[in-house]
Amino acid sequence: MDKIVKVNNMSFEYITDESAHKAIDELSLEVEKGEFVVIIGHNGSGKSTLSKNLNAILLPSEGSILIDDLDTREEKNLWEIRQTAGMVFQNPDNQIVATVVEEDVAFGPENLGVEPKEIRKRVEEALKSVGMYELKDRQPHLLSGGQKQRVAIAGIIAMKPKCIIFDEATAMLDPSGRKEVMKTIKRLNKEENITTIHITHFMEEAVEADRVIVLEKGKKVLEGTPREVFKKIDMLKNIGLDVPCMTELSGMLIKSGLEISSDILTVDEMVMELCRL
Repeated sequence: MDKIVKVNNMSFEYITDESAHKAIDELSLEVEKGEFVVIIGHNGSGKSTLSKNLNAILLPSEGSILIDDLDTREEKNLWEIRQTAGMVFQNPDNQIVATVVEEDVAFGPENLGVEPKEIRKRVEEALKSVGMYELKDRQPHLLSGGQKQRVAIAGIIAMKPKCIIFDEATAMLDPSGRKEVMKTIKRLNKEENITTIHITHFMEEAVEADRVIVLEKGKKVLEGTPREVFKKIDMLKNIGLDVPCMTELSGMLIKSGLEISSDILTVDEMVMELCRL
């Protein structure tokens, strides 16, 4: 498969007059087109720094990042990179710029110089794809947190990116809002084949990913399918991370003498395993 993201031995340092802090340390990773990758790690592990480098908001101190074979360090590539890899941030209020939902979603395509007729088509498709078309005339400040985040996602979709990076996009939402947004993210990936990089600290959101990458102190310490990664309960806990509730429960049941699978991820899988006993 084609690689849409290539991170090659990349490091990034935050430098002030008094000190230098290496947030990313010789990191290499690749993401396939159409893949759903989740990146996890505790605060300070380098997750958000990586996301900003992927969108060329920050540039590597060493090494390189290629987005669809475009080097983020070359200024002439900037415009195309940000069309290729859209980004949804933690706080939707920081991305909403208009006083009407429909106008907000149109903002990105307008800045790209898209024809008005095509903008109207894109806005309608984008709002329908996130389940917000019925609220197109609503004022954003009247929406719930989950609805605002879906409008922010629609604004990115309308720009027709090949890849969307979600930088802790569910962090400020309640459980209902997180569920809304995750349903939208998964549908865009599976049905519209948009490459998805989801950075989160909610372990349950990583369960349905194709691949999970664990960062610690700017380095990649673990990588694999959700089952492969979350089986490493002790290792994850040693670096300050939780595991999905059902995975932790299965570990506790195994220690108490129950013969069940050690890689259970969901409630349904736990129910099936207990019924089997």
